[in-house]
Formats: sequence, structure tokens, C-alpha cells
Amino acid sequence: MKKYSSLFVLTILFTACSSVLITGRKQLLLVSDSEILAMSAKSYKQFIDSVPPSKDKVNAELIRKVGQNISTAVEKYLKEQKMEAEIQNLAWEFNLVKDTTVNAFCMPGGKVVFFEGILPMTQTEAGIAVVMGHEIAHAVAKHSNERLSQQLLLQYGAAITDVLLSNKSEITRVSINTLYGIGAQVGVLLPYSRKHEYEADRLGLIFMAMAGYHPNEAVEFWKRMSANGSGSVLEFMSTHPSDEKRIAKMQEVLPEALQYLPAKQ
Repeated sequence: MKKYSSLFVLTILFTACSSVLITGRKQLLLVSDSEILAMSAKSYKQFIDSVPPSKDKVNAELIRKVGQNISTAVEKYLKEQKMEAEIQNLAWEFNLVKDTTVNAFCMPGGKVVFFEGILPMTQTEAGIAVVMGHEIAHAVAKHSNERLSQQLLLQYGAAITDVLLSNKSEITRVSINTLYGIGAQVGVLLPYSRKHEYEADRLGLIFMAMAGYHPNEAVEFWKRMSANGSGSVLEFMSTHPSDEKRIAKMQEVLPEALQYLPAKQ
């Protein structure tokens, strides 16, 4: 059983590997774009139908403007790199919703949502570009697909573990499977999510620079977020990096992002 399980896992790893744009990081994608986009479209509609749109027409239009600027710049870059296939399923949409949560998100396919609660943190068009670049990066790097693929692989691992323990007592099996679940969550899923956040930060700086927004604004934005208390959750049990580490990483990649600024900048 172990032999065939290992062979199956190796087959998956070799046939479902891809590389993230610019960073070159290898990632596991077990779900087709069409499948994850179908799931995304359904979830997005349910969310939009459940939350009222913002009445702040000025900021709603500004968010659409920044989103269009950055997505256009990214698509132009991908076309220049002969990577049109990476954008063929993207249908960008940028919305501001009436909610005081300090947050924003992007679903697969390019559906970006800003919450009104994050506007006091963004403050300016460049501040919006920081968040927008980060969220667009999640979509372009297919982080949702990768996270789902990780969960599918972990479910496979849990099933194999249960079979291998079939001759053990019920208490032993429950105990070991509980430990497997905790280990999988803390040892694999959460760190990978932090890795995605760092990667989206790096790509986000590059993407906003491509659109002509100065990436230095990202450091100021995260200083405001830190002062607002966004880093209060212990990093070890959080899906996001601590603000301090996040800012330090951004400062490391700023020279790279600055290379993508248009010449006039």
C-alpha cells in the first residue's frame, strides 16, 4: 500500500507542477482553471448579493480606476512575455462594498472587492494601488488554486493514514488522525498561506510599479496598518505574516520593484 501511495503522490507532483510568474516558485495545481473559476463565480455572486454596494461613488470609481490601471499593465507585461494563456480566463471586476472591516480580497478570475473599512488605511490613490497590486497578485499567481490543491493532497494523505491504522484501536486511530489534522494545519497550510502573502506582497509591488505607482508607498501603508493593530494576532497561528516582518520583506524587494517603474517615474 505504501509503495503504491508513494508512487501516486510522486505522479501527482510531477504532472501538476507549475511556476509562478516572475518569482519562479514551483507550485502544485491539481484543479483546472475552469473548475476553480466556476466555484469562484458562484461564491462571488453569493457574496456580492449579500453585501450592499458602497454609496461612496468617488472612492468606488477610484478603486475601479486603479484596478484597471494595474490589471492592464500586468496583462501588457504577460503578452510581452508570450504568456497570454495566463490571462485568457481573467475577467476583472473591481467593487467597493459597504462594510467597516479593514480588508480586501480577490477571487480567482479577477474579482476584486474592497471594504470601506480599509479606505482610512489606503488614504490615497497610491495607497489603494498597494492593496490592489497585492490582491491582483493573488489571482495572477493562482494562489487559491494552489491552496485548494494542498487541501486535496492533505485529504488524500489523511485517507491513507486511516487505512494504514485500520488494525489499531478506535482510540488510537482517532488520536493519531487528530494529531495529523493539527500537524497538517500548522505545519503545512498556514505556513504556505504566509508564503503566499509574502509572494503577493512582492508581486504586488512589481505590479503597482508597472502601472506607474511608486512602490515605496507600500511601506507607509503597512506602517499605518501596524499602528491600527492589524498585527496583533500571533504570527505562528496566523495565515498572515506579522506587520514587522512584512515591512522588512517589502524593503528587501523594493529595489526589484523599482526596476519596473516606467522611465518617466
